[in-house]
Parts: sequence; structure tokens; C-alpha cells
Amino acid sequence: MKLSDLLLMSLGSLFKRKARTILTILGVIVGTVSIVVMISLGIGMKSAMLETFESYGGLTTIDVEMPSRYSDNGTEKSDKEMEKMMLSDDLIKQFEQMEHVTAVYPELRTNVTYIYGRYTMDEQLIGMSPEAMKKMGMELKAGDYPESGELSIIFGNMVQGDFYDSKRNRYPYYETGEPVDVDFMKDRLFVVFDTEAYYQAKAGSKDENGNTIKAPKKYAIPTAGVVKGGLEDYNSYSFYTYCDIDALKGQLKKMYKNKVIPGQPTKKNGKPFKDIFYTGIKVDVDKMDNVEGVQEQIRNLGYNAYSQAEWIASDMQVLTIIEAVLGGIGAISLFVAAIGITNTMMMSIYERTKEIGIMKVIGCKISDIQALFLIEAGYIGFIGGTIGVLISYAFSIGVNWLLISSGAMGEMGMSGAISKIPFWLGPVAIVFATLIAMLAGFFPSLRAMRLSPLAAIRAE
Repeated sequence: MKLSDLLLMSLGSLFKRKARTILTILGVIVGTVSIVVMISLGIGMKSAMLETFESYGGLTTIDVEMPSRYSDNGTEKSDKEMEKMMLSDDLIKQFEQMEHVTAVYPELRTNVTYIYGRYTMDEQLIGMSPEAMKKMGMELKAGDYPESGELSIIFGNMVQGDFYDSKRNRYPYYETGEPVDVDFMKDRLFVVFDTEAYYQAKAGSKDENGNTIKAPKKYAIPTAGVVKGGLEDYNSYSFYTYCDIDALKGQLKKMYKNKVIPGQPTKKNGKPFKDIFYTGIKVDVDKMDNVEGVQEQIRNLGYNAYSQAEWIASDMQVLTIIEAVLGGIGAISLFVAAIGITNTMMMSIYERTKEIGIMKVIGCKISDIQALFLIEAGYIGFIGGTIGVLISYAFSIGVNWLLISSGAMGEMGMSGAISKIPFWLGPVAIVFATLIAMLAGFFPSLRAMRLSPLAAIRAE
């Protein structure tokens, strides 16, 4: 018997009992929708979480910190050992030679106090090159990046909420939800670099000679720009202020000369080192998959190295497990549908016993008889799987639209779509449903093969 004949006969036999066939197909539809939707939710959760992390920036960036004064065994390092381990230009060159490293950018951090009328704001000022700011994904909503060698400030988009009202003794934004009315691009702010002396002077403290500590100089430094985003829009650059690293280094040298610069390492006797060392280095890696290897190389050199990829990888592993569990739950629904297919095919064989006997008597191959029932089962799986996939796409689109339009995704701290059906999932689901259906029809088809022709013909 030709394959085309088997296909036509199976299709014709399938819809002789429309109600039962439709109910069986409905079971496959439910199973297919379950498995596709469950897997799409798992994939969507991973994708949405990864998009959220990417919006924070720095997935391929490693942060290298200044080493500790003490070794792992608790012994204090000598001044020469410390100086050798400092974050310097020589170390930057060494990092640049590492495989998979695309760029290395130094950072110089110091604490400053910004003054605006009766309001003060204590922030960390981070010196970076303008090239690094652009390369590391800092986006601005106003202004521009500072010129190289020019001391001007970029304010993070969330720092406006950090102003302290010295008159009313409170933080307005955190207590009332209303930030201080300041326009960083237009209003004049003063910057104090020696924050310790500033607060000691305000408190009327005295130095070791009994003299009242004088207030340090305030600098009117222009604003270069403001980081993109609102007061609630977190990114990697939200909480800090930034300036050109060379300009900051020159300012600190000018102010402190041979004195200890806050945040800089000192010798055992408390005196400063000759050079100003970087307080951090950002190492940019070509791909996220290579971050762990480069990070390990840096740690082997004796430095502390951290990256977002570390904890993102653990979160992705958890989400992969969730995805597998969701897929398993959907698969159970499809296997339940397979039981219905088995029942339908068994009933079909009982009702067509005489027909099977006649086919055998006239010389029909046993393999063709088995194929006839397997194809019928396959039709049920294919039709149910196809309809199920189409419903799954509609469901996915509807759920994504509802969650995004209602703002629920933002409330969950995620961006993007919660349900994503990759291009391969639809065809795989249809094939899987078809195979499960044919597997469910296999045992009934064996019974059809084993029926005695004479007994089948005599059957009523």
C-alpha cells in the first residue's frame, strides 16, 4: 500500500468519529500549550533578568581594588611590598597584555562634600578618563563628558536625593519624597575636598595645638553633565559623581602637596607615598564567557577582583533549573493527553475489528495495518500540537502586553517580555507532540497486527 493511500485512509478514518477525535485533539492542545507556555516563561524570565542586568551595565567588566595592607595570614606588608602592589600605570600595562582583555581604565576615588545654600551632600567623586566614561556605557541626559585635563563634574541621576537640610536637620527626599529643587546644569554648587576638616570646623573642633580648626577652601567647580535617568532609575553610574581623572589627580596634588591624601595608602609611619596611586581599575573583557578566566588571572596576581558576572551566573543557574521544572510540568500535561490518545486508538481498534480482518484476508501487509493506526495517532498529535503552538503564541503576546502596559514588569524589577517563544520551540513542540501521540498509538497498533483474520471477520 502506498504512503499516500495510508495518509488518506488514516485521515478519513480519524474523522468518522468527530466528537471523540476532537476531544482527544483538545487534550493534545492543552498539553502542547502547557509545555510551550511553561518553557517560554522560563526563557522569558532569564531573558528579562539578563536585559535588566545589562541595563545596569558592566556585565563584561572586572573591578580591581587596591590591595590590603595585610596578607591573608594576617602579617603586615612592608612599605616596599605595598608600593610594588599598588594600582599603577605599570599594572595597567600588565592587564592590557592579558588575553581577552579589550581595555583597561584606572579610577581615582575621593570623598567630597557638595554645598548648595543650606544643603550639603556627601558623595564619592570618581576620576575616570572621558574615553572610559563613554566606553563603559555612561549615558548623559544633559551636558557632555568633561574635556581631558578639565575639572568639571558629572552628577549621577540619583544623587539629588542625597541632599541634607542642615537647617531642618533632615534629608528632604527620603522623608518627604520631594527632592531639593536644584538644577545641576544651571545652579552654582561648591565642592569641599577636605571633608574631615569641613565637619570638624563646623563642630568647632580644635587641633592638637589647641587651635580652632579652620574651614577648608570651597571650590566652585562647573558641571559637565548629568547621568541619564530619574531619581528612581538605577544604573551603574546613578549613585556617584565623576570627573576627569588627570584633572582630579592634579587638584589633589595641588591641595595636599606632601600631606596624606584621603583614600590614599600610607607608609607604616603614616607618611604618604611619593606617587598618587589609583584606587580602582576597570578591566573590560571581550565576552561574558571569558570574564571568569580573566578574573582568576588577576586574583592569582594577588589583587581583589569582582564582577557582576559572578552573581549573575548563579542567578542564571537558578533560572535554568526553574525553566526545566516548568518544562517538566508542561510535559506531564502532554503525557496525560497521550493516555487519551491510547484510549481513542484502542476504542478505534475494537470498533474496526472486522475491517482489520478483511484487510488481512485480502493480503494487506501487517506493517501497513500498524502504519495506518500510527499515522492516525500522528495526525492527532500533529493537529493538536499545531493548534496548541498557535494558541501559545497568542497567549504569550497577550501576557506580555498586559504586564508591560500595566507596569507590572517594572514593579518586579525586570525589563523586556516575561514570555518569549524562540523560533525553534514551536516546531520542536509540534514534532514532540506528534512523536508522543505515535508512541501512545504504538501499543494499540500492535494489537491490530496480532488480531486473527478469521476471528476478526466473524466479529460483530
